[in-house]
Amino acid sequence: MTEEITKELAPDEITSHRYSTKIYRRKTVSVMVGDVAIGSEHPVSVQSMINEDTLDIDGSAAAISRLHEVGCEIVRLTVPSISHAKAVGEIKNVLKRNSISVPLVADVHHNGMKIALEVAKHVDKVRINPGLFVFSAPDPNRTEFSKSEIDAIKDKIIQNFEPIVNSLKKQNKALRIGVNHGSLAERMLFQYGDTPLGMVESAMEFIRICDTLDFHNIVISMKASRPPVMLAAYRMMADTMDKEGYNYPLHLGVTEAGDGDYGRIKSTVGIGTLLSEGIGDTIRVSLTEAPEKEIPVAYSILQTVGLRKTMVEYISCPSCGRTLFNLEEVVAKVRDATNHLTGLDIAVMGCIVNGPGEMADADYGYVGKGKGTIALYRGREEIRKVPEDEGVKALIDLIKLDGKWIEPQI
Repeated sequence: MTEEITKELAPDEITSHRYSTKIYRRKTVSVMVGDVAIGSEHPVSVQSMINEDTLDIDGSAAAISRLHEVGCEIVRLTVPSISHAKAVGEIKNVLKRNSISVPLVADVHHNGMKIALEVAKHVDKVRINPGLFVFSAPDPNRTEFSKSEIDAIKDKIIQNFEPIVNSLKKQNKALRIGVNHGSLAERMLFQYGDTPLGMVESAMEFIRICDTLDFHNIVISMKASRPPVMLAAYRMMADTMDKEGYNYPLHLGVTEAGDGDYGRIKSTVGIGTLLSEGIGDTIRVSLTEAPEKEIPVAYSILQTVGLRKTMVEYISCPSCGRTLFNLEEVVAKVRDATNHLTGLDIAVMGCIVNGPGEMADADYGYVGKGKGTIALYRGREEIRKVPEDEGVKALIDLIKLDGKWIEPQI
């Protein structure tokens, strides 16, 4: 579980955190998205996004319900037009009739002031992309931006952005300033290049406008499809905000991560690394698969780094010549029997050479003790030996004896 920083840290203390097994989360304000709190004082929340056209009222409501059922805590949907914005209100009514309560986020992109103002009536958070908010097609013949051109664009941004901020402020709703590496504004590319610095400056421009309007219900994201770019951008964003006194939460994600194992690996490398460094307060795993498949990956990342415990943690060795039973088969049997439980660490080890030591932090251990014999452990204590074919049942009986068993739902 997390350990929060509760005092200012001296330089030597900060350095020592690099060698700590605990995560010291970057301190942030709390931002409410519906009834979900985002920030360092709260568990890292899990988000996803539906694939349905928002004009499909019933299809969108069903997709949101599916995500909610598998544990998604905040759901985003795309809102490319005024018609889509109004449809969100109908979707919310369908969800309410079906007793589905989950915070909704509207994704607003190109020149989206009017759309954002309409959809803000129906959602808990609006996401805008700074690179597309005041958008015009790039000029392939352009060689530079003059100061007057840059100033004119900034004036237009303020003119279009201020009504949205004031609307969200009046309704006490949230804003995500969501920068994407692949959609930086043309003037940012001319000033800073296609770099993490350009991403940071793109976000900071909008943060400073919000500050002048005394609006602080803000979450920031700095997504890229390549983890090294994403990591650099988020680290730089956190440092820049902290130096300027903006302690806003960060939404983590590797955008367009792909599918299958590689998409999961990319997401884990990017999201997991930053979480381990204490950076990040809400996450979305972006897979080219059904959105419901993103949620188990997200919770696995959070559990792996020790920030949330939502499932059984299984510890098992890779097997070797000392193992006297089919370890892969036994792990599968133990998992099948116990994976409905939460908050437990269960170790399955092939032999006693490394088993008791490697599983010292586990709640329960299932260890090969010799041919055809299993030793069951509670923590470091060996409880009993049983024949191998009785091992899984005996493990369940031990968990029941300790009052930690819950019958699986059929």
